[in-house]
Amino acid sequence: MRLYATSIPVTLPDWATVISNDAGLIEIEINDESPSFHSILEELATEIEPGIIGVKAGDLCHRLSIEMVDFNEEN
Repeated sequence: MRLYATSIPVTLPDWATVISNDAGLIEIEINDESPSFHSILEELATEIEPGIIGVKAGDLCHRLSIEMVDFNEEN
């Protein structure tokens, strides 16, 4: 899984790797098979819609102190 961010903390968890940092857009690859990543997912899991359990990207980024790129923002 990959996330795109505008800012990240100095230290990322061992399951997150910066792939590129070009013109203020930071590409982060997540090792989604890591047990410690799954632990965070379990902690953040909520019912997104009736009967659907998942983790919102915004909640994950907030937990990791990552400012996610909002492609829906109008310039």
